[in-house]
Amino acid sequence: MRIWTRPHVKVGGRYQMDDGSVVVDSIAPIKIADITHDLARESGFDSVEDLLGIARHGRGRKVYLIRFHYLPPGAWDTPRRTTLQSARLG
Repeated sequence: MRIWTRPHVKVGGRYQMDDGSVVVDSIAPIKIADITHDLARESGFDSVEDLLGIARHGRGRKVYLIRFHYLPPGAWDTPRRTTLQSARLG
């Protein structure tokens, strides 16, 4: 979850961290009212307030739900196959 003026990442982008990297799976604009306790917990926070404390920085007012997956150091990400691709490849 980030509150920005515009998205600063893109779907499929790989972003280096101190230890490993993350790959963005999706970005969806949402409203602050959509941020529930369950979403905060799913995102690794104890509360909505804790999540917003990290998500808010700068002048941004647009809320983005960003889903990603982690890759450990040295790992390679492989594109996920669609059902159509799997059927073609057998």
